[in-house]
Amino acid sequence: MKTMTCLQLGGPCELALRGETADDVIKAQDRHLKEAVKSGDATHEEARNEMKGRWKHPKQSMQWYSATKQAFAELPED
Repeated sequence: MKTMTCLQLGGPCELALRGETADDVIKAQDRHLKEAVKSGDATHEEARNEMKGRWKHPKQSMQWYSATKQAFAELPED
Protein backbone atom coordinates (compact mmCIF):
# COMPACT_ATOMS: atom_id res chain seq x y z
CA MET A 1 0.00 0.00 0.00
CA LYS A 2 1.07 3.53 -0.75
CA THR A 3 -0.43 6.88 0.19
CA MET A 4 -0.94 10.10 -1.77
CA THR A 5 -2.84 13.14 -0.58
CA CYS A 6 -5.72 14.92 -2.23
CA LEU A 7 -3.30 17.85 -2.67
CA GLN A 8 -0.73 15.69 -4.49
CA LEU A 9 -3.47 14.68 -6.93
CA GLY A 10 -4.56 18.24 -7.62
CA GLY A 11 -7.10 18.75 -4.87
CA PRO A 12 -7.14 21.31 -2.06
CA CYS A 13 -6.67 19.21 1.09
CA GLU A 14 -4.29 16.83 2.83
CA LEU A 15 -6.65 13.84 3.04
CA ALA A 16 -4.59 10.66 2.74
CA LEU A 17 -5.71 8.31 -0.01
CA ARG A 18 -4.28 4.78 0.06
CA GLY A 19 -4.09 2.09 -2.57
CA GLU A 20 -2.14 -0.81 -4.01
CA THR A 21 -1.84 0.94 -7.39
CA ALA A 22 -1.90 4.48 -8.75
CA ASP A 23 -5.28 3.66 -10.29
CA ASP A 24 -6.64 2.74 -6.84
CA VAL A 25 -5.52 6.10 -5.45
CA ILE A 26 -6.91 8.01 -8.46
CA LYS A 27 -10.28 6.29 -8.03
CA ALA A 28 -10.23 7.11 -4.31
CA GLN A 29 -9.52 10.76 -5.19
CA ASP A 30 -12.45 10.76 -7.60
CA ARG A 31 -14.77 9.40 -4.88
CA HIS A 32 -13.41 11.89 -2.35
CA LEU A 33 -13.95 14.86 -4.67
CA LYS A 34 -17.43 13.68 -5.59
CA GLU A 35 -18.43 13.25 -1.93
CA ALA A 36 -16.88 16.56 -0.86
CA VAL A 37 -18.69 18.54 -3.55
CA LYS A 38 -21.94 16.68 -2.89
CA SER A 39 -21.72 17.66 0.78
CA GLY A 40 -21.31 21.32 -0.19
CA ASP A 41 -17.53 21.70 0.11
CA ALA A 42 -16.86 24.45 -2.42
CA THR A 43 -13.08 24.19 -1.97
CA HIS A 44 -13.13 20.86 -3.84
CA GLU A 45 -15.33 22.01 -6.74
CA GLU A 46 -12.52 23.21 -8.98
CA ALA A 47 -10.57 19.96 -8.57
CA ARG A 48 -13.74 17.94 -9.20
CA ASN A 49 -14.49 19.90 -12.36
CA GLU A 50 -10.92 19.42 -13.55
CA MET A 51 -11.13 15.69 -12.95
CA LYS A 52 -14.47 15.43 -14.74
CA GLY A 53 -13.21 17.45 -17.70
CA ARG A 54 -9.73 15.98 -17.84
CA TRP A 55 -10.53 13.46 -20.56
CA LYS A 56 -11.83 16.17 -22.88
CA HIS A 57 -8.14 16.95 -23.46
CA PRO A 58 -6.54 13.52 -24.01
CA LYS A 59 -2.93 14.69 -24.41
CA GLN A 60 -2.97 16.72 -21.19
CA SER A 61 -4.85 13.92 -19.45
CA MET A 62 -2.23 11.37 -20.36
CA GLN A 63 0.52 13.71 -19.14
CA TRP A 64 -1.27 14.08 -15.78
CA TYR A 65 -1.91 10.32 -15.59
CA SER A 66 1.71 9.44 -16.44
CA ALA A 67 3.06 11.96 -13.92
CA THR A 68 0.71 10.63 -11.23
CA LYS A 69 1.72 7.02 -11.92
CA GLN A 70 5.40 8.02 -11.77
CA ALA A 71 4.93 9.90 -8.50
CA PHE A 72 3.08 6.90 -7.06
CA ALA A 73 5.82 4.51 -8.18
CA GLU A 74 8.45 6.62 -6.42
CA LEU A 75 6.62 6.55 -3.08
CA PRO A 76 7.75 4.18 -0.32
CA GLU A 77 5.42 1.41 0.78
CA ASP A 78 3.34 2.28 3.87
